[in-house]
Amino acid sequence: MGKIVEALSGQKLGDYLQQNLFAPLGMHSTSFKISPSQRARLASVHMRGPDGALAVFPFEFPQEPQFQNGGGGLYSTAPDYLRFTQMLLHRGTFNGNQVLQPETVHMMAQNHIGDLHCVELQAALPEFTHPANFFPGMPQKWGLGFLINTAQTPQGRSPGSLAWAGLANTFFWIDPTQRVTGVFLTQILPFFDPKAIALFRAYEAAVYKAL
Repeated sequence: MGKIVEALSGQKLGDYLQQNLFAPLGMHSTSFKISPSQRARLASVHMRGPDGALAVFPFEFPQEPQFQNGGGGLYSTAPDYLRFTQMLLHRGTFNGNQVLQPETVHMMAQNHIGDLHCVELQAALPEFTHPANFFPGMPQKWGLGFLINTAQTPQGRSPGSLAWAGLANTFFWIDPTQRVTGVFLTQILPFFDPKAIALFRAYEAAVYKAL
């Protein structure tokens, strides 16, 4: 998808995103390449060992990659990512700027796998991820970029909400019904770490209790 954007725009993916997404939304700490100010604020990735203890795990995306990846590789912050999820919550508009049409966001949020269900994600590389099931026992669907829950979750998330995650136990959700979005970021491996998941779910439950 990133290469398609580059072919259609005539720009490198990062330049296109900066002009059409990051700058309009005020995402000033988001980029493929780490600036000196970003590096000074960079969180280390940690890996949990067999005894449960955390240790720093050296990890960094190449700063001069062969191509900028449409599926990953950006560095960002929680406030920046909240601007992105708020844009989706507000149907394509945030910070006074429209970056997507409302119809596009609506299409992204629909079930695009028909009668199929998103089932438990198995661990091909157990050192980097545990098996992951976000809503055990619940039929789960997939939109264009989002996991969709079909029933209300124990934490209070409305049916039809949108969510997904990153490998180092980073999570977001967007609830159009309750008009709320949240971001939870750690830098811990393996993915679906039980302690990180428990804290994320407690955080989400607290948000809905506050509503």
